[in-house]
Amino acid sequence: METYDEKNTCGMICLKYLLLTFNLLFWLAGGVMMAVGVWTLVEKSDYISLLNSTFYSASAYILIAAGAIVVFTGIVGCCATLKEMRSLLIVYFFLLLCIFLLEIVAGVLAYIQYQELDKELQHNLKETMVQKYQQTGEESITSAVDKLQQEFKCCGSNSSSDWSDSVWILTPSNERLVPDSCCKTPSNLCGRRDHPSNIYKVEGGCITKLETFILSQLQILGAVAIGIAFLQLVGMILVCCLYRGLKEESY
Repeated sequence: METYDEKNTCGMICLKYLLLTFNLLFWLAGGVMMAVGVWTLVEKSDYISLLNSTFYSASAYILIAAGAIVVFTGIVGCCATLKEMRSLLIVYFFLLLCIFLLEIVAGVLAYIQYQELDKELQHNLKETMVQKYQQTGEESITSAVDKLQQEFKCCGSNSSSDWSDSVWILTPSNERLVPDSCCKTPSNLCGRRDHPSNIYKVEGGCITKLETFILSQLQILGAVAIGIAFLQLVGMILVCCLYRGLKEESY
């Protein structure tokens, strides 16, 4: 029969392996956070120029920074587990707790900021498109609008009629009624016809599509954060168990 010490030793070994497995998952989660942040900046950076708010880009940078902190915390956790250092386990526990609390605060702020961002889109997107499209020095805006209209298959902020107020469209030398990027099959001067058979006529315009896109991005960030928060709760429980076990062994 196994003695109490043998059972206790076996339990501690299992606990250490569980905590090491948790740290591996935590590392992977940190890597996912950084990857999502970089993807947001690289793939969707054009849309940032359409927003006066820095919330969208700032959230991506925060996600990258948070991912790096998570990876660092995972390293601390591995060292604490392998060396069985109670002092390092305490540091590890409080790092997990701090990240967990920060995630809650970030989630609340993200919800509040999204409401403000939605109002900003309603107020500023049309003005940005009609005032800055194809204007000197606003090449990034022009590129972003073209990409937005082609990728989301839409035309204008609220509708294609928004382009009738465009500074560029109203230029005497311009023959178009809408930008060529509004066309279902883009080609030079295809924007001379604004018939539904030629251009995208989407109810709600591009603003509805962009709002849906931003919300989907926040949902991705939220899903990642919830997954990591769950891992952190598991990690904090395992750390407490290991700390208690090491404390009993020391007596």
